[in-house]
Amino acid sequence: MNFLAHSFLTFNDGQIVGQFLEDFIRNKERFNFPKDIQDGITLHRAIDTFTDAHPAIHEAKKVFSPLVRLYAGAFVDVSMDYFLATDFKLHSLNGWKKHSLNVYRVLNENLHYFPETFKRMLTKMEQDDWLFNYREDWGIKFSIQNVLNKAKYLEKDIPVFEAFLDNKNILQNCYNEFFPDLLAHAKVENALLQLQK
Repeated sequence: MNFLAHSFLTFNDGQIVGQFLEDFIRNKERFNFPKDIQDGITLHRAIDTFTDAHPAIHEAKKVFSPLVRLYAGAFVDVSMDYFLATDFKLHSLNGWKKHSLNVYRVLNENLHYFPETFKRMLTKMEQDDWLFNYREDWGIKFSIQNVLNKAKYLEKDIPVFEAFLDNKNILQNCYNEFFPDLLAHAKVENALLQLQK
């Protein structure tokens, strides 16, 4: 999953920090943080493991794999954020805006946990309001291009965004089958983490 999904699948502010921090630390370093942040790191990993194994995600990868092969999962992650950001069963438009602003607030208040690379990224994320603007085609186009730019073995002009647009209905169906299962799984994982307190 991508930034919006990881920030949404949290149950307190510390978990938001942990969800974003996971990509920047080594496994043994997770014990250096407060319990709620450790829980966020654990949730991030549980979410990724569940996502990778879900049949609907395997279907969604077929949209992108002819173009990008093993990188298909990264583009599915970005695509799922688009459908999450437009899922008004989970939040109203105003609710998604409040969620985005809250995530930026929490991350800014906890920047001392993050490396400089994340701080620079957060500045751009907040300026362009990535989390809220995943709902827009241009927001997803930007994110897809960002993945292409970072991918070591992919050409930068592969028509991944066009594949997203051409297969929106297929990807929407995959989201509909997948995300309720992921949300339920995250709630169970969180309940187990709370028992460890």
